[in-house]
Amino acid sequence: MRMKSMRKKKKGGATGGGGGGGGGEENELKAAKLKGAERSAYFARREAAKILRSVLEGDAKRRALASIKTLVYHPSVRNKKATFALICQTLKHLPIINDVLKSASILNTKWKRQQELVYIIVYDILFGQAVPLVGDAEKYLMRHKDALHLHLKKILSRRNVTTVKELFALHEVPDVSVPRNVRVNTLKLDVDSALVELRKDYSVQKDDLLPDLLILPPGTDLHDHPLVKNGSIFLQGKASSMVAPALSPEPGWEVLDACAAPGNKTVHLAALMKRKGRIIACELKKERIKRLNDTIKLSGASNIQVLNEDFLNINPKDPSYSKVKAILLDPSCSGSGTAASRLDHLLPSKVAGQDIDMERLNKLAAFQRKALQHAFNFPALERVVYSTCSINQIENEDVVKSVLPIAESHGFQLAKPFPEWQCRGLPVFEGSENLVRTDPAKHGEGFFIALFAKKDANLSVRSNKNDNRTLHGSTKTRNLRRKKPMFIHTNLFKMWFYGQLNRH
Repeated sequence: MRMKSMRKKKKGGATGGGGGGGGGEENELKAAKLKGAERSAYFARREAAKILRSVLEGDAKRRALASIKTLVYHPSVRNKKATFALICQTLKHLPIINDVLKSASILNTKWKRQQELVYIIVYDILFGQAVPLVGDAEKYLMRHKDALHLHLKKILSRRNVTTVKELFALHEVPDVSVPRNVRVNTLKLDVDSALVELRKDYSVQKDDLLPDLLILPPGTDLHDHPLVKNGSIFLQGKASSMVAPALSPEPGWEVLDACAAPGNKTVHLAALMKRKGRIIACELKKERIKRLNDTIKLSGASNIQVLNEDFLNINPKDPSYSKVKAILLDPSCSGSGTAASRLDHLLPSKVAGQDIDMERLNKLAAFQRKALQHAFNFPALERVVYSTCSINQIENEDVVKSVLPIAESHGFQLAKPFPEWQCRGLPVFEGSENLVRTDPAKHGEGFFIALFAKKDANLSVRSNKNDNRTLHGSTKTRNLRRKKPMFIHTNLFKMWFYGQLNRH
């Protein structure tokens, strides 16, 4: 009797997370009798439906809770690979699925309330694998299988195509294949040891710019790798991994991370500082504090103090911040540079071209300017890095240009991190060649980095690749650099970026 009771509780728990609708317990019992792939597919559909609802609701409100990948790879999701594949494929085919459902008119009120599960099952019926007759939703939609295929054929005819592949091509966004980057957390593991461990299963090489960054083949899935789970390596793109080294704080310094969550850059700072000194990790949103603390704990960093506060409310004259020498400001932004890595191009608003919200961009830029201006008020400050994961000029060059007079009044000027890096700022003001951009098409993400430094600070180029930067204060030097191309990029990024500018 006790064993039966335990089994019932387990099955009931699965029902609560599945979203299967009426008759859920009975269907879960039937699903439990399935074996192997059928059982996996059944539960994956319900996990996918739950996540898909969050994704679509966030997209409709333009306030996503998290990226698709973050939601799928949450520890509570059991079948991550199958769930991820289902969500991505369903989103890719969603315009076609919606057309078919609208044309077929088979959904009553009950099933409209469970439209995310319907989307996923219809994807499997039309484009994916065979759907077993388990679960009310599967049974209902399989009874209308012929109608769904009939209306798909009608849509094919109406679009003047003969195959589903041709129809899908009308909606599909080309995938950009970029390497998988991982950053070695040198607080726990040295780079050579990480190489030895990873090369047991993968082809791995060192990055030529960042000494703690490793490169693996595109599509390499490391989410369940022991080194990821124990915090020895972080799944962090190259562009994101350039931000902390651009600031390059010295061991023993006090550093303020103004908008810290989720914390990848914060713990990177701790690694660069070799646990010496103090990092104040400021985060306004309480719901993001837990993620920040989890990242810090995973990294093993011991010199980070978490502060649940608005950076703009911090008083630079408070003695608690009198020794802050460096500030990393990575504020809220549009995220347009990480749209591909976040899979945002699959969202309905992006497909429909409704994602450009100039009112929101203007508000973000106003906040970004205000935060950057505030940073220069800290009395002991020597360096500030301003970074975004945006490709929009309004959030990048325009913000920097607007605060330059204030920065100069405090004795700061633009320095040039990573002098050998060729993708620089848009040539919209003198000195923009000191800015750093990354190309989403080539590097996977579109980041922007500006480094401000005290004019009397010693920032000459060092042999350490983590500290490659120079100051460019003289007019003669700036004039010489005007002759060089300021913004080098791939054709794909050129079309993408200037397309965005023209739409604005």
